[in-house]
Amino acid sequence: MAFALALLGIAIGLLAALLVTHFMTSLLYGVSANDPAIFIGASLFLTVVALLASYIPSRRATNVDPTVSLRYE
Repeated sequence: MAFALALLGIAIGLLAALLVTHFMTSLLYGVSANDPAIFIGASLFLTVVALLASYIPSRRATNVDPTVSLRYE
């Protein structure tokens, strides 16, 4: 579920970035506004960060005994 949300957020972010590039061209130096390497690199980086952010808590949750967590509440 977390991966699907991360992909949805990245897709929305890419769409917004593509729409805003026309207005941002005067602020960019050394790269074009539609540089595919930048878009792909940023998307891959954010995907890895989202996967790590969701993997660590889920890995920790699988190590907890269900009976202990149910008795706690």
